[in-house]
Amino acid sequence: MQSERGNRAILIHEVGLRDGLQVEKTAVPTEEKIRWIDGLFESDVDIVQVGSFVHPEKVPQMADTDRLFALLTAPGRKPERVTLSGLVLNEKGLDRGMASGVEMFCMGVSASETHSRKNTGMSTAEALSRIVPMARKAAGAGKKVQVSVQSAFGCGFEGPIAKEKVLGIVKEYLAAGIRDVSLADTAGHAHPLQVEEMFGAIRELDPAVRPACHFHNTYGLGLANCYAAWRAGAVSFESAFGGLGGCPFTKIPAGNVSSEDLVHSFQRMGVRTDIRLDKLLDVARMVGSYFNRELPGFILKSGSLVDFKKAGE
Repeated sequence: MQSERGNRAILIHEVGLRDGLQVEKTAVPTEEKIRWIDGLFESDVDIVQVGSFVHPEKVPQMADTDRLFALLTAPGRKPERVTLSGLVLNEKGLDRGMASGVEMFCMGVSASETHSRKNTGMSTAEALSRIVPMARKAAGAGKKVQVSVQSAFGCGFEGPIAKEKVLGIVKEYLAAGIRDVSLADTAGHAHPLQVEEMFGAIRELDPAVRPACHFHNTYGLGLANCYAAWRAGAVSFESAFGGLGGCPFTKIPAGNVSSEDLVHSFQRMGVRTDIRLDKLLDVARMVGSYFNRELPGFILKSGSLVDFKKAGE
């Protein structure tokens, strides 16, 4: 089955260096991260999220984010086809990102009041009043910008989140002229029918919106939700090598959808066959070896049904 959207119409946004590592207790040296990033470059994924610009005492794994960007944005250091993204939570983080050479800024607001306060120390409304001007500033500087609604499908503290609240945040983004909008399943509560409904609803708000998705595998529905989002028109998919990750400020931190599993499932359907799945698996093995444990990803354990040579032809 070949996607009607075309082989390169969807984007794979690798977030393992940020979302994958932020809950890990074992520090990863900059040099080791560089090894993994080079492997991701070789895999031909579209976007690599290098890190987040947060206080190093709160998230020690992100203490070298500025240095990583400085190294990776040196002339000729990375493939031109790859975009380097960074997560920012506030104006100070945005300024750091601007100075470090971030190519794509990711920023967002939680639809859960409890999660918002735990994650940013602000209410949803307060966070939104700051994120929208930040997004405009970054876009005005010629940067790519993706805004998100976190806890869009439910919250570990509050339970169900009203669809109207999620769409209200999306409307504010669209009114600001930002069309790259991600719905993040921070607590892993989403199910496929809910995903189809929500992505259908944001596309009804503005047909020009470019929907992105970010699913956690807390209850085992991550890949199913990715498929539902794809069917509903999502064009960008965030995932992490080996299935690492989880928000440290949600009730049950759980891994992301595994990048290898996601790419493998798309390639089984004839979609994004240009991505080097073997290189993604190599990165996941390096990560698993570094942490000395088996990672959650399935293809890493079961092996692939995709012929790497044919997939890349």
